[in-house]
Amino acid sequence: MRQVLITRDGLARLTEELDRLTTRTRNADYRHVRDEQALLERRIAVLHAQIAAAQPVDPDASNGTVDIGERVRLRELRTGRTLEYTVVGSLEADPLARRISAASPLGKALLGQPRGAVVTAETPRGRRRFEILAIDEPVRARKAAR
Repeated sequence: MRQVLITRDGLARLTEELDRLTTRTRNADYRHVRDEQALLERRIAVLHAQIAAAQPVDPDASNGTVDIGERVRLRELRTGRTLEYTVVGSLEADPLARRISAASPLGKALLGQPRGAVVTAETPRGRRRFEILAIDEPVRARKAAR
């Protein structure tokens, strides 16, 4: 099975969801319709496969370059707008939560680059250039309520 890079927080979120689905939702009141149960079982199977393929990685804060799991503050050169993202594995990307995949155009451009570097990424809005203003370790996610 192909391994997929993921942060420890991302793996914890997947594991917690699997635990919740298998211990609470799966054993909930059996009035659920067959289709809902099938969707649940499919999601459980997907989570099992994702967790089995997951290869947790920790960022190396001492190397001075962008790694998976680090927060990056950027300035878009054309607009001057400041943006902040955490670069994560593809399974945990969530643009609304400011987590971008290392496999995305911007994620690929950022990986391995030091603070001060200017990177170019082909985005749906066209070619964009960004200056890396800061690289920080991410704030660890709080444990999800059970």
